[in-house]
Amino acid sequence: MRVLENLQPERVFYYFEEIAKIPHGSGNTKQISDYLVEFAKEHNLEHYQDEVNNVIMIKEATTGYEYSDSIIIQGHMDMVCEKESDYNIDFEKDGLELFVEDGFVKARGTTLGGDDGIAVAYALALLESSEYAHPRLEVVITIDEETGMDGAYAIDLSMLKGKKMLNIDSDEEGVFLTSCAGGTAVKALIPVKRNTEEGVVLNVKVDGLFGGHSGGEIHKERGNASILMGRVLNNIAKEVPFGIITLAGGLKDNAIPRECNASILVPEEGVERVEEIIATTSEVLKKEFFSSDAGVQVTSVNAGVQSADILDFVSLNKVLCYLRMVPNGVQNMSQAIPGLVETSLNLGIMELKEDVFMTETSIRSSVRSRKEDVRDRLINIIEVCGGEAEVMGDYPAWEYKAESKLRDEIAVAFKNVYGKDVKFDAIHAGLECGILSEKIEGLDCVSFGPQNFDIHTPQERLNIESTERVWKFLVEFLKQAK
Repeated sequence: MRVLENLQPERVFYYFEEIAKIPHGSGNTKQISDYLVEFAKEHNLEHYQDEVNNVIMIKEATTGYEYSDSIIIQGHMDMVCEKESDYNIDFEKDGLELFVEDGFVKARGTTLGGDDGIAVAYALALLESSEYAHPRLEVVITIDEETGMDGAYAIDLSMLKGKKMLNIDSDEEGVFLTSCAGGTAVKALIPVKRNTEEGVVLNVKVDGLFGGHSGGEIHKERGNASILMGRVLNNIAKEVPFGIITLAGGLKDNAIPRECNASILVPEEGVERVEEIIATTSEVLKKEFFSSDAGVQVTSVNAGVQSADILDFVSLNKVLCYLRMVPNGVQNMSQAIPGLVETSLNLGIMELKEDVFMTETSIRSSVRSRKEDVRDRLINIIEVCGGEAEVMGDYPAWEYKAESKLRDEIAVAFKNVYGKDVKFDAIHAGLECGILSEKIEGLDCVSFGPQNFDIHTPQERLNIESTERVWKFLVEFLKQAK
């Protein structure tokens, strides 16, 4: 028996569960891409798979809709792979362990992949069915949206006829997005040197943070574990000489780090004071983040006297300087849309290697000049610390379209299903709509989806009833598109 067997809409959840069985983290999409191709072959659909694994599937219009405008349905096949520290999974090989609880679909110990597996599940349920009336459907499923939108940049859309696109990659039911921020990522590579010293090893951990999507959750001002670790280490440095052996936090540049770990070497006579500083800092952070991250804590474990390779004095100060100076979080609020974050950045990945200190930071802004300004500030800090910066994955903002026939049609279908007026809005997170709009002249698009909470965290959960309501809306929209 399938875990989601009794949920409605039955075929949507059938395909969602099938997708969850297949490893499909960003950069690991060959298997899920081939699954989609086999689906297309089984259902005799026109289909395309490119060299990077993007997939396009086309289903011709049902009777009576042959002259209606083609509709593009778009989502991405990759997911953010985050897990609880004590949960054992190999995301390269293992599927997800789904379960149902309190009206939600969840994954045990990991992210769920509702972002954006639900788009793929909706699309497959539509493509296999002969029950629903619809125009020509052009389903576009891209790779690696979560790590730079590489699939959207690479994909060839020349075979498409549609000028109206439904991007099913949003997570607030009833809110239809019409624009989004652009973004880029910056990798810092700061060279470091080491000395061999002897002392007491303390394994320090910052955890208990909530994390979340660095676009959708950044306005909630949740703590960034790597930034907070920099504060902890700086507090120690002010009173006790110490060395850093290891330092690591975060797994994805677009996920707010929930945990950071450091191993430090402390002189025996300074251990007690360092432990006091850690305990005091932990209490301070609990007070500061009592609302957004009530579970935050800083702990340490004494691993005894050891000999270890630690950062030398200059390298230690480079790392501490960087972590204390680097901007993080909300930088500007929109002057055009009240309550919308305009510009932000997130230090998502941090790792101290043998001879280099590496970080990856995601930058977002709906104003290109401010995105570039924050990027340049970050590069300046990296260079001041003696490092090199690599700019990666720049993508454009999706600009608001003043006149939209698609929005008018969405409003009618939404009113028919929900009995109330639709809400159109903008979002700070990045979507593929901007890139794809540059590939299809005159493209009219909206982004929507069912209620999916805490994406990019192991607490991610997909609302079952919301998934059904959005399915009914999608079917109604296609029906009225005659």
